[in-house]
Amino acid sequence: MSGPEARERIETFFAATNWRKELEALRAILLDCGLSEDFKWRSPCYTVNDGNVATLWGFKEDFALSFFKGVLLTDRNKMLVAPGDNSRSVRMARFVSLKEVVEREDALRSFILEAMENEKAGLKVDLGDGELDYPAELTAAFEADPKLQRAFEALTPGRRRGYLLTFLQARKPETRTARIEKHASRILEGKGLHDRP
Repeated sequence: MSGPEARERIETFFAATNWRKELEALRAILLDCGLSEDFKWRSPCYTVNDGNVATLWGFKEDFALSFFKGVLLTDRNKMLVAPGDNSRSVRMARFVSLKEVVEREDALRSFILEAMENEKAGLKVDLGDGELDYPAELTAAFEADPKLQRAFEALTPGRRRGYLLTFLQARKPETRTARIEKHASRILEGKGLHDRP
């Protein structure tokens, strides 16, 4: 999203966060490095040549600068962390104070400039196969509804992985079945777990 609507949402984001001055300091660094500002995924997103480079997040306990292809960045001091156990590409720098942002500004600028160059060069993250095994309940659902299987297999790899992780996290077969049934209509619409309705 760009234009006046994006501007309004960006300003609303900064006004609503508990980390306003801290995130605005990160924003200033990103913009000073030459990135364009947009609004995607409920957060300010920073791009170069229309390619996603970084985004800002305000959490309850901390705030973060997240790099979409963070695994490609040179991180000798291990400043970047994966946002979750199943994150294969994104890496983020997490903070709890403005002082930390100021102290790490040189390193952040280095990450941002490297991420911009990677994006301009068209570098991609090699995610390997990364496919998870289908739970038996999903295979059964596919046998009962081949249209569901075709729709699932037509999803992007990331959307398939998101659903598979959700299904596989359930310990009980009946919970896995319930989750599959709950999300079947979204799968048939070609939508991922976090896509807007």
